[in-house]
Amino acid sequence: MRLFRIWRSMMLVAMLLVLAPLARAADGFVQLDAGRGDARIPVYAMENAQAGATLILLPGGDAGTGKISNGEPGSGNFLVRARQLFVDQGFNVLVMFRASDLRVLDFPERISSEHVTEIAHVIDYARTTYGKPVWLVGTSRGTVSATAATIALGPERIAGLVLTSSVTNRKAGAIGSQDLDKISVPTLVVHHKLDACPICVPSQAEALIERLKNAPQRKFILVEDGSAPQGDPCEAWHWHGYPHAEAQTVKLITDWIRQPSS
Repeated sequence: MRLFRIWRSMMLVAMLLVLAPLARAADGFVQLDAGRGDARIPVYAMENAQAGATLILLPGGDAGTGKISNGEPGSGNFLVRARQLFVDQGFNVLVMFRASDLRVLDFPERISSEHVTEIAHVIDYARTTYGKPVWLVGTSRGTVSATAATIALGPERIAGLVLTSSVTNRKAGAIGSQDLDKISVPTLVVHHKLDACPICVPSQAEALIERLKNAPQRKFILVEDGSAPQGDPCEAWHWHGYPHAEAQTVKLITDWIRQPSS
């Protein structure tokens, strides 16, 4: 009997060792140094133990967390509300929000060297914590941030770039106004066919592909799924934010990240 108990204990330990790598660390906020004074960057971290890459999600708007409930961000931004879908597709996810010393993260701020430094700090945290290649995924104003950081930091820090609902005109840092020929990582541009935001025009987003001449793989995907758009055409619950097409859109993005093609 004693031998049986010892054998059973050994089997239990062996099972726990097998299952341990599959367990996912608890999701939650981490506060990272913004690189100036006491300013901190709120980052919502989600780990998938089987991930082959880490995605840093850069929300649009003012990049606020929204109301925090049960320790989770309440923002309705497309990337924030779709964060679990990215994890379920097999990625670590870091959702990066506005630094604590900023009242707004508008277009000029998003192309500033200070903001690029913030993104660099989040990338360093991702690489140290997870040890996986890092992709930047931006939506709306977040595409301005993602593009500026990719140009500044290059392929040594960033494995790839995804732009959804890109800002295409009229604003500081509009994607076409940046030095796109300096981007040398795989780049995916995603846009909803019915996006009616006047600064995020689908045809102008598609035209960005020709400017990405040094990206080793580049592709434009036009999303047509979804339903029941609501509110301002430039806000997250209109076509601009892929309402009721979150799962399909995330699947298109993550399939391409796993196997980039032109």
